[in-house]
Amino acid sequence: MTTTTTVPSISTGGATNPLKGLLAFGQSPWMDYVRRDLLTSGQLQKYIDNDGLRGMTSNPAIFEKAITGSNLYNDILLSAEAKKLDANGIFEKIAIRDVQDACDIFKPVYAETKRRDGYVSLEVSPFLGFDTKASLAEARRLWKAVDRPNVMIKIPGTPEGLSAIRQALEDGININITLLFAQSAYEQVAEAFLSALEARAAKGQDISHIASVASFFVSRIDTLVDSKIDEKLKTTTDAGQKELLESLRGKVAIANAKLTYKKYQELFGGPRWKALAAKGAQTQRLLWASTSTKNPKYRDVMYVEELIGADTVDTIPPATIDAFRDHGRLRPSLTENVEGAAKTMADLAKAGISMREVTDKLMVDGVKLFADAFKTLLDAVSKTAGVRA
Repeated sequence: MTTTTTVPSISTGGATNPLKGLLAFGQSPWMDYVRRDLLTSGQLQKYIDNDGLRGMTSNPAIFEKAITGSNLYNDILLSAEAKKLDANGIFEKIAIRDVQDACDIFKPVYAETKRRDGYVSLEVSPFLGFDTKASLAEARRLWKAVDRPNVMIKIPGTPEGLSAIRQALEDGININITLLFAQSAYEQVAEAFLSALEARAAKGQDISHIASVASFFVSRIDTLVDSKIDEKLKTTTDAGQKELLESLRGKVAIANAKLTYKKYQELFGGPRWKALAAKGAQTQRLLWASTSTKNPKYRDVMYVEELIGADTVDTIPPATIDAFRDHGRLRPSLTENVEGAAKTMADLAKAGISMREVTDKLMVDGVKLFADAFKTLLDAVSKTAGVRA
């Protein structure tokens, strides 16, 4: 393999940088990217200083690209120790080292924000997405292996994952719940968080250090809904129905997110939450994931611009970071026209498209996509290191 440099450009900083401007609206920009040279070259620190970067996420697809697209990890892949491990064991050594180093770089952010930011996420194996017991065991093992207070362990928000999430939070582990698409799934995740903190508090355990985010995926919703709109337009002859369908293009994902944020405000604004906050708890923030624009007809920073709001996180891929730094527009968009968002969801049902079917499919497909990327990664590690997959 040959080394390729894909680390995005670095801002020169300044008061006009829209990325840093997100902080003024109460939103924390995180980077959806992990790569060895970003950590070792000082470039990540420049993102923190110049762009206001507050955290970092990883997933199997990101690690797959980083490992297979470079020789940056050959010190581990070709080591004598690697010969004693299987491909998964080698990958874990690579991932844990990167996450530990990233956590150390973000440690000052973690301290300055009083443990609100400065987190780095590491995901449990996507092969375990529908296995409660194995997901919990892996979350506990990875938490112990990374051994950093500002790591978050990612667990998919599948029905099977919910119990693992609930128990891991009660154990005191920081959790990033990933692959959320449906408002109903988000409510279940928030309930798991609240009940876990209440259980710890009832036992007299500290709840002030526990951090969690609910990663709500955005652009994938529009991609699937738009494809369903195209299918219906092929068979619809009614002019009114055609107009209704066309009006929904590129609107559903943002509407869904806005209504989810409204639910967040309700859940973390009532007496139940205030009792936990009095004991030092911090809210489980909504994190906007999948914020790159997939449709070239849409504005390239649309999903960042339209979801700016207090007490949220936006995890942004490198190309979108560059684009938003260059021409992003700031406004408190997340609370704008919530009534219009509700109408969009009602119109979607009127158009004959089931949001439940959309979100159920995206959840299953999302776990499969990560599992496929992980298999590709393990195959590449196996081939490079000369060990079994």
